[in-house]
Amino acid sequence: MLQNTDIYETLKYRLMTNGFAHGQKLRAEHLRQEFGCSASTIREVLFRLSTLGLVEFRDQRGFRVPQKSAKIVNELTHLRVLLEAEGTAMSIRLGGIAWEAQLTAAHHQLSHLEMRLQSADDTAPFVDLWFAAERQFHETLISACGSDSLRTTHHQIYCRFRQQLMVEDRAFDFISYNIQHHQQILDAALSGNEALTRQKIHAHLARHLMAAAS
Repeated sequence: MLQNTDIYETLKYRLMTNGFAHGQKLRAEHLRQEFGCSASTIREVLFRLSTLGLVEFRDQRGFRVPQKSAKIVNELTHLRVLLEAEGTAMSIRLGGIAWEAQLTAAHHQLSHLEMRLQSADDTAPFVDLWFAAERQFHETLISACGSDSLRTTHHQIYCRFRQQLMVEDRAFDFISYNIQHHQQILDAALSGNEALTRQKIHAHLARHLMAAAS
């Protein structure tokens, strides 16, 4: 039998990566049978996920996946820009060579996958790998900021952001821009230029602001 933590992490990943459709009702009984656990365990996990914003709960209506919302995408994008720009600037000041090495390694893995994706006829084998590598790169950017609160808040915002875009991102029609943007962010961060790094992070996410405004 899976432990609560395993069930939580599995459902969190599925909620972020199109394992459930926007607006879909999450039936505790079905999930209980799938994971071979008690109904109370599933409810506990779903309530935990609701505190992240990945699940909505309403009395008498149960648990649902949040609907797609341009307004929410816009808000989450603004928050990501603020948190990643500030967190990366703090990491530049505090991280030192160890952080630079970790960031370079995270970028190398992501860049390799995105180059493969750009030329692939079938992107399906890369989906899970890309989601993990993209998340690792952006989390590494802020990993040396020295603020647990900033990292925790960023994690929550990132999870909700990824969930909102889980359908569109699977098309990978943005991949050529991503390759360029991620390289620019890395170069700016390693140069120690905080202002340029902030600018490049904003440029990387700006397409979501424009999409929400259109």
